[in-house]
Amino acid sequence: RAPHGCHAQYMANMGSIASLVMAVIINGNDGEAGGNGRNSMKLWGLVVCHHTSLRAVPFPLRYACEFLMQAFGLQLSMELQLAEQLAEKRIFRIQALLSDMLLRDGSIGIVTQSPSIMDLVKCDGAALYYGGICWMLGVTPTEAQTKDIADWLCEYHGDSTGLTTDSLTDAGYPGAAYLGDAVCGMAAARITSKDFLFWFRSQTAKELKWGGAEHHSGDKDDGR
Repeated sequence: RAPHGCHAQYMANMGSIASLVMAVIINGNDGEAGGNGRNSMKLWGLVVCHHTSLRAVPFPLRYACEFLMQAFGLQLSMELQLAEQLAEKRIFRIQALLSDMLLRDGSIGIVTQSPSIMDLVKCDGAALYYGGICWMLGVTPTEAQTKDIADWLCEYHGDSTGLTTDSLTDAGYPGAAYLGDAVCGMAAARITSKDFLFWFRSQTAKELKWGGAEHHSGDKDDGR
């Protein structure tokens, strides 16, 4: 098959004539198998090779590269599964410790002692809103903003046990514009009808420089 026009243009920008692309395939999650009982596979990444002159890769070498990618994919799948199992054990251990704190010290212990609720979820900040009082950890909205988020959840998500969103703006929270870049995503778990646990994540923005992209001194960021 012929290369995509975009790929061909990037190759030309880098001065490459020939390329070899190999897929890294790993085992997918059980839920991705579509319920047919078969192991699902998913694309994890690509290994891309470039050459500055015409070069044909013979079939035996391509076959050897394909075998190498299959072996690498199997090893990577095992490493990822092991990391996932270790992460689950860590979460279960923290859950047990936090449960003991709740029984021993009450609700405040999970935000004043170690481990705290921030250790349970990967986040930039967390908060406990209980009895109209806020306890903050890390990067969070102000106490008034946190109370406003709790009121918003009670009014518009009163029937749910919580809310998870990558963007409070997209979720429809009217005060999202006043939170700034420090707080963007949120996970909220309802404790009682009016009390919540919050986890917050800051906005993440990255600038990626592609080797095949043409960069000109007069280029300016258009903000998009």
